[in-house]
Amino acid sequence: MNYEAAKHFYEREGHLQVPRKHVETITVSGNGGENQEPRELRLGAWVGNQRSRAPTLTPERMEQPSEVGIRWA
Repeated sequence: MNYEAAKHFYEREGHLQVPRKHVETITVSGNGGENQEPRELRLGAWVGNQRSRAPTLTPERMEQPSEVGIRWA
């Protein structure tokens, strides 16, 4: 879900230089795709945590954030 929030932010802003306290609101599907509900995700904290954990992440775990423009250094 955090990846989806990062993708949403990137598509809107064109970058992933997310302020640490930024909260991104995304809409997720509920039962059978009928119920739509908003979710608030602490995207800034997630991006910062991903960057700080980069040396320990597997290449697979780095792939999705890299696709939406995360800068690792």
